[in-house]
Amino acid sequence: MTAEAHKSEKHLKTDGTWLEYWDPEDEKLWKAGGAKLARITLTVTTLNLTMAFIAWFLVSAMVVRLPQIGFEFTAAQLFWLAAMPGLAGGSLRLVHMFLVPIYGTRHVVSLSTLSLLIPLFGWFFAVQNPDTPYWMLMLLAFLAGLGGGNFSSFMPSTSMFYPKRLQGTALAVQAGIGNFGVSIVQFVTPWIIGFSMVGGMAFMGEPQTMLRAGVETQVYLQNAPAVMIPFVIVFGITAWLLLKSVPIKANFAQQFDIFKSGHTWSMTSLYIMTFGGFSGLAATFPLLIREVYGGFENAPDPLAWAFYGPLVGSVSRVIAGPISDKLGGARVTHWAGIGMLVCALAVTLYIRPDSLDSFPLFVAAMLALFFFAGVGNASTFKQMPMLFEPRQAGGVIGFTAAIAAYGPLLFGALFAASFAVFEAATPVFYGLAAFFAFNVALNWWFYARKKAPFPC
Repeated sequence: MTAEAHKSEKHLKTDGTWLEYWDPEDEKLWKAGGAKLARITLTVTTLNLTMAFIAWFLVSAMVVRLPQIGFEFTAAQLFWLAAMPGLAGGSLRLVHMFLVPIYGTRHVVSLSTLSLLIPLFGWFFAVQNPDTPYWMLMLLAFLAGLGGGNFSSFMPSTSMFYPKRLQGTALAVQAGIGNFGVSIVQFVTPWIIGFSMVGGMAFMGEPQTMLRAGVETQVYLQNAPAVMIPFVIVFGITAWLLLKSVPIKANFAQQFDIFKSGHTWSMTSLYIMTFGGFSGLAATFPLLIREVYGGFENAPDPLAWAFYGPLVGSVSRVIAGPISDKLGGARVTHWAGIGMLVCALAVTLYIRPDSLDSFPLFVAAMLALFFFAGVGNASTFKQMPMLFEPRQAGGVIGFTAAIAAYGPLLFGALFAASFAVFEAATPVFYGLAAFFAFNVALNWWFYARKKAPFPC
């Protein structure tokens, strides 16, 4: 038996957590069970990532209801509540990007998922009392960012399990389905809060009186976090039982080598455009609808529309993964950036409305913006593994995702300031258009044009 064949046979042997040998580019290993292990890892980690996004964007789904059940906050305060998970998510991703090469996939995914129980239980109790102080809600909003942090360890981990030829598809599937968590929480919340769960058991809390458009109804806002708790427990335990860790190890100092490459910084800018745009708009879309169109008679319910944006962006990310594997990530990023630029300018036509007549066009422009952001999310993640070796690619994916995760914080702050100063969101979208144009030029020059110095 050759040495390579011996390696292929022993790759599933572990000390309980760490595989003895792993190289997804080894065809014998891949066919002998590596592909199955990679699929299990992708499936389990994706389920856990979905719960992470649900926890991360829970605040965006509930914040529009808080004034309706007795919490007295200004528009700026509500935007800041929606922004806090972004602050935590981005900051914690800067930690998560280092964790997998130190602690391994199994420990990081399972324990990170179980940590989501902290904000879920916190919000379960907090929303039942309108006298809960604003600082407490800000703290709980920050803790919701625990879910945002997980992305920067889960995704780099998955990239290590797949050969380069399949990484675009695998990462797009994982991130795309994970991103569905945003739509899930924004779609489920309006429905699940409408009735008492578990047969009205006392431990589920009392209803709140919601006043909307002059009509009073009884709601259970605590159901929104409560319904997610059993899934977090089950998926976290499943991750501990089924996941393994690849033997790619590095300490903190060794992992800092990614910052010596200019590609790290250019890819960070591109991912801020795509995922920063996606996450920032997903977190603020419900409040944006409320502030722009909520003053009209028969105004639309923000949560009846807001979930479509993240849904469209998630679907387009899944679809764009295989396309990026086939055509090249840079080319797809180029057209995604142009699409985002055009859509940002289109949105400005419908955010100072005189009536509800322009609402369908506003929603259409926003959904198109989400679509192209999702495409760009997939294509940029195809570019990174082509520019770096596996361990560095994982680190770059984690770092770019960390910086882009500040999207909800940045967008929340920008919209809060824009409405406070200009009483409109127009300046924000003009600024976005300029940033998108810069990134289109950056990507075209270095990666997408004919004879580009670094085609990927």
